[in-house]
This record gives sequence, C-alpha cells and structure tokens, in this order.
Amino acid sequence: MRTSGPRGRGSARRAFRRSPPVRSAPADGRRALRKPATNRAAKSEARKQAIVAAALEEFCARGFAATRLDDVAARAGVAKGTIYLHFDDKEALFREIVGTMLVPLVAVLEAPPPEIPIREVLTRFVELFVREIYGTQRRNVLRLVMTEGPRFPELAEFYYRNVVARALAAMRALLARAVERGELKDDTLVRFPQLIVAPCMVAIIWSGLFDRFAPLDIAALMRAHLATLFDGSAP
Repeated sequence: MRTSGPRGRGSARRAFRRSPPVRSAPADGRRALRKPATNRAAKSEARKQAIVAAALEEFCARGFAATRLDDVAARAGVAKGTIYLHFDDKEALFREIVGTMLVPLVAVLEAPPPEIPIREVLTRFVELFVREIYGTQRRNVLRLVMTEGPRFPELAEFYYRNVVARALAAMRALLARAVERGELKDDTLVRFPQLIVAPCMVAIIWSGLFDRFAPLDIAALMRAHLATLFDGSAP
C-alpha cells in the first residue's frame, strides 16, 4: 500500500514553486507611492507646448514646406516619435499654433461689453493687437500665413475660417450696432470692416521687410488711423 508522504511532499514543493513571490513591505509599513497621474499629464503637456513652440520657430525660419518634423523634434528636445503622440503631421501642428495663439483673441472681439461706444471698442482692439499680436510671436504666425498661404491653400482656408471670418463677422456686428446708435454716419465700415484692420496687415508686412531700415511706430499708426476714420483727420 502506497503512502501519501512523498507525493505530498512533492506536491508541496510544486505548490511552493507556483506561488507568487512575496513582496516585502517598506520599513515604515506604508505602501510605496506611484507617481501621480497629474505629474505625467503635466510633463506631457509641457512636451506638447515645447513641440508647438519649436514648430513655429522652424516654420518661420525655413518655411512650411522645408520644415521637417526631425528638425522640430531636435529643436524641442524630444524624439520624433513623441511628436506623433500629439500631432498627426505638420498641418496638425499649424492648426494647433493658430488655435492656441490666435483664436482666443478672436473670442475677445466676439464678446465685448455692449455699453461701450464703438470708438472705445476699436481703441481696445488696437491696443490688443499692438500688445498681444504685434508685440509677440503671434505676428510671426500672421506673416507665416501671408507667405505660405498661396502655396498651401488648405492652411490659408483653415486660418480664414477660424480667424479672419470670425473676426470680420464680430467686427461687422459691432459696427452695425454703432450705426443703429448713431455713432457712425453711414454703413461704409459695416460693408468693409477690412478698413479697420488694414494698418495691422501693413504693420506685419513692414516689420518683416523694412523695419530694420525704418522702424514703424505701430501704436501711433493705429491711433492715427482711428482718428482719420472717426474725425476725418489724424491729430
């Protein structure tokens, strides 16, 4: 008659081998803490912003067509594959630049306080342009669209629909309300709101071509423009 001793010992040894390893607890009895997800998200967002900033630098230095994602990755200090974690291609990078740098400013124009006179609204718009666009890298985005738009009409269309069309619609609404309140003598500016922003475009072109020869005081230019529109002559 067989005894169960040896088999029992073998089974015990096999069971011991199958058992998962026992992890020792920290000396203070507390569990080791994992890195918070918020830290990982913050690092991921920081990498994304670094990629966007690097893309703008490369686009402005090389042009949209000549810019390679390898160059963007090198400037941002990340691996090329990291770019694809956030963006599908160069076009997506461009859309991100426009969406983060310019669209929020259009939203400000779309929702001004209703009680402010139109001249004050446009004065604030001028100050916003000088401070937040002309005085920052945002003017490079506008210049990029001007130079690359004819070669890449899909980028120009994206910029038009998300920035230009919205800004003109908001401007028309403000100007039409000013006509109704008697602040403007006719609807010329309602029909051609481009007249309001024309000096802005001149400033962007001038800064890229001639500013090193003859610096332009864009703030003074815009104030003179508004005075001409509302008073008939600049001060």
